[in-house]
Amino acid sequence: MSLSPPGRIVGVVLAGGLATRMGGGDKCLLEAGGRPLLGHVVDRLGPQVDGLILNANGDAARFADWGLPVVADETAAGDGPLAGVLAGMAAAAAMGASHVVTAAGDTPFFPRDLAARLVAAAQAAGTPLACAATPDAEGRLWDHPTFGLWPVALAQDLRAALAAGLRKVVRWTDAHGCARAAFDAGPPETPRPDPFFNVNTPDDLRRAEALARRAAT
Repeated sequence: MSLSPPGRIVGVVLAGGLATRMGGGDKCLLEAGGRPLLGHVVDRLGPQVDGLILNANGDAARFADWGLPVVADETAAGDGPLAGVLAGMAAAAAMGASHVVTAAGDTPFFPRDLAARLVAAAQAAGTPLACAATPDAEGRLWDHPTFGLWPVALAQDLRAALAAGLRKVVRWTDAHGCARAAFDAGPPETPRPDPFFNVNTPDDLRRAEALARRAAT
């Protein structure tokens, strides 16, 4: 399956993690720079796509102020990001979308041209899927598979893979063909931090606060 020219693309914010290293709760509602991480994510992803969906489990009412459709995983809690991708695919298909672009809800500084570059990478490679990647110090690309382009036509295939016990994102994406959209990155302390830096620990949250305040000056 190769990438057909995308029609309607819906953004899916993946916020279904358990946040165990943060003591539980919703990481995306923690604040950096005076606003929730989710606010940063929505502001970055919203202008790139034709609509937004939030993937989160539990009581959807806690996100009511955001005015976004909230979809829970179809499968059991703990099935990982592929379960969130599937939930987003199914909801986006009902909205008439041909593709979804996913972004993690705890990653507030990802590129503002993410969707366009994912589409371009997939079209150039002739693959149905694409993910973001950044180079390490030796120039090797490291994938960020939760930042990806996914055709909703593959939803049933992904549903079957999850039912069969597949949980590792790259095993499924590599089986179908996944292009890589490479983005420049530096360490979080530099003026050009890794755009896919995510908040996993209290130290990460403090770093995100400093980066958000620096960006606002």
